[in-house]
Amino acid sequence: MRPFGFLLASQPPSRRAGVLVAASLVALCTLLIYPLKHLAPVVSLGVLYMLVVLVASIAWGLWLGVGTAVASGLAFNYFHLPPSGTLTFKDGSSWVALITFLIAAVLASSVAEVTRARAREAADRREEADLAAEMARLLLRGGRLAEDLPTAAARLSQVLGLSSSAIELEARPGDARRVAFPLREGTRRLGTLLVPSDTPETTLRRLQERVVPSLEGLLSASLERESLLTGVVETASLRRADVVKTALLRAVSHDLRTPLTAIATAGEALASPSIADADRAEMVEIVREETRRLARLVDNLLDLSRLEAGAAEPRLAWIAVDEVIRSALDDLAAEPEEFALSVDRSLPLVRADPAQLERAFVNVLENARRHSGGHPVSVRARAISSLGVQPGGERVVVRVVDRGPGIPPAQLERVFEPFYRAGTPYGEHRGSGLGLAIARGFIESNGGRLHVESLPGQGATFVFELPIPAAEPSAEPSPTRASDGGGSPAPAKTPASRR
Repeated sequence: MRPFGFLLASQPPSRRAGVLVAASLVALCTLLIYPLKHLAPVVSLGVLYMLVVLVASIAWGLWLGVGTAVASGLAFNYFHLPPSGTLTFKDGSSWVALITFLIAAVLASSVAEVTRARAREAADRREEADLAAEMARLLLRGGRLAEDLPTAAARLSQVLGLSSSAIELEARPGDARRVAFPLREGTRRLGTLLVPSDTPETTLRRLQERVVPSLEGLLSASLERESLLTGVVETASLRRADVVKTALLRAVSHDLRTPLTAIATAGEALASPSIADADRAEMVEIVREETRRLARLVDNLLDLSRLEAGAAEPRLAWIAVDEVIRSALDDLAAEPEEFALSVDRSLPLVRADPAQLERAFVNVLENARRHSGGHPVSVRARAISSLGVQPGGERVVVRVVDRGPGIPPAQLERVFEPFYRAGTPYGEHRGSGLGLAIARGFIESNGGRLHVESLPGQGATFVFELPIPAAEPSAEPSPTRASDGGGSPAPAKTPASRR
């Protein structure tokens, strides 16, 4: 810390303290001159009062400096200039001392005031530079500009001593309560800085001259960054859409061509007059099977487009999960030995879209049968709570367990991505890569969860979790089947039909 730095403090001490200090120093100098008279002439000892005048002028300004100069001149004249004990200004030395003291007071106070003003300006500039740096970190750090502006306005209020302030991205007029500073970049309006109308004039000038220009630059850069970021996000979205489109075209070109080729080949064979009855029956069955396969692929593409567009709004109804599972097995035309069904007899009803739920079960059951390697697929449904398996639990859990090759840990989540096909020994049964993605989408849209558990070589377990409402309906439940994935109901099935 600089010595005697207190003399140039931005805010001088109180006037009462200045009067006491000045009077004490004048009295001290008066007393000191007495023992010094033996060392130097009295006239030259008056310079001691000059120190007091300088201290008072620098620390408290012109008014106390002039007062101290007059008091010093009078004390020097009365106590030390002959004839001592009287105030006489006949001798020119008295006038010289007084005038010198006054000139020193004026000059010292003026220099001190200029120094203080420059110190205050330097402190203001430092505050403004710190404020600009902090606002740059806030507005350019990569967050959302609309969320960062209130924080920046609060920091501006704190630094400038304002009761409040606001930075708006719109043109706002001033009124009786607020002063508006338009923020512009050339002719382009960026926003508005609003401060209270009772803000001091000096602070308003400071805002207009130094704060607003830096804020305009930061706001312009932040808006430009946000625009570029939006462009990057849109580019990434377009790139991802292009990837999805490419995958879709590949799926359509391959998966649609395969059943169409089989149907066309079978149709040509059926047109031959020399075909045997057994071969004709085989060709008819091929046409039927490939037609069902083609219909499932088209349904999956439509379901995926609805899920991607957020248009797969479920039509909730009270349904029996076991009935939906049996409907899914009927859709698959499953043989009795292909699936082993185990359902809790007291399984509660759930609120869900029966058509979407059935489509999800169809896709997962078909996937399990495709990869089971000829072994039966186990389907178990239970009510689960935090205390274990019990009727009326917190959720219904359906586990679909196959005995296939399993799924590597790195692919456990990827199998639910559209068009993703995990490698498997049963390559001839590979699907379109849409079924599991659609199943998860439908289950999640109904408030449930679908995940897979697997160890390579030990099969895979797909786990459905559906929440159980707090209370079941007193009336018969709503229909549980539909003809499409959009949730249109079909003939009703009630709990009384459970086996």
